[in-house]
Amino acid sequence: MRAPLSLAGSKIKPGQHATVHVPVARLYTHTEMKMPVHVIHGYKDGPRLFVCAAIHGDEINGTEIIRRLLKFKKIKKLKGTLIAVPVVNVYGFLQQSRYSPDRRDLNRYFPGSEKGSLTSQLARIFLDEIVINSTHGIDLHAGSNHRTNLPQIRANTEDQEILGLAEAFRVPVIINASTREGSLWQAVAEKDIPYLLYEAGEALRFNEVAIRAGIRGILSVMEAIGMLRQSRARKKSVIEPLIADATTWVRAPASGILHMNVPLGARVGKNKKIGVIADPFGSRESVIESPISGMVIGRLNLPLVHQGDAVIHIAQIDRLAGIEPVIADFREDVIGES
Repeated sequence: MRAPLSLAGSKIKPGQHATVHVPVARLYTHTEMKMPVHVIHGYKDGPRLFVCAAIHGDEINGTEIIRRLLKFKKIKKLKGTLIAVPVVNVYGFLQQSRYSPDRRDLNRYFPGSEKGSLTSQLARIFLDEIVINSTHGIDLHAGSNHRTNLPQIRANTEDQEILGLAEAFRVPVIINASTREGSLWQAVAEKDIPYLLYEAGEALRFNEVAIRAGIRGILSVMEAIGMLRQSRARKKSVIEPLIADATTWVRAPASGILHMNVPLGARVGKNKKIGVIADPFGSRESVIESPISGMVIGRLNLPLVHQGDAVIHIAQIDRLAGIEPVIADFREDVIGES
């Protein structure tokens, strides 16, 4: 018999499904804030996977992904333990804000401190209660500040185990990225825990393709690490994700009204026109050209820009000819499996 899982003073027995309300700092109204954590502690030993969302409080696609994930019957029979945190930044979530009440970005304050700022305390609580109980992690994000992202995985692809998990997630593109100072990714990497960061959709908006792809990806990873039995009924993707070692944000050459010519997932060529910026009177236009060849993985939805604003995100892809088939197959797979 497996040992119980201890989390925030609660003990979850093997075979038990429980929601633990992890205490965090109070508001100045004396209202007690708690971070809800759903735990499925399987009868049989296996990996302990945390899946978290809304580290940035306005990135709500991940919250919906976790909500739907927990409704799958097969999840109840897993090997190991699933620790699902639909809302990490409870403060930002309530305010529909990326930030905590102290105007800090939670994903820049890990590993945190018990005696630091409100944001730093929350980071420490998450690390001590969630990460320390896990062997693997998946962190769900979305685009910020009116920007939307193509479903993508960001991971350390130089680690073969992590690369295998990234490929198992079955999204069109994998970005070989490095950790950022103060991020959850960096804190998890220092504990040698395999970790994937899923980016898809836009803040404060539900994107059905992003949500379905996220659910499918998590289930696929759970199968890959032995938490779930390989599904025979669910169609397996035959496409290989494209891997990018570098990405570039293209910035607005002038202020004005943005007209973008390329959608998410589009192939773009170096020095090719990807959009224009016009002044409100239509008397002047500035052409936006791509500095590299690759795939559009993120773009600004807001048509009003200032000079220097990041307007389109391009991943440098070697196999340009493979971009359009991968995107077409991905969308067909996601819609067909739902």
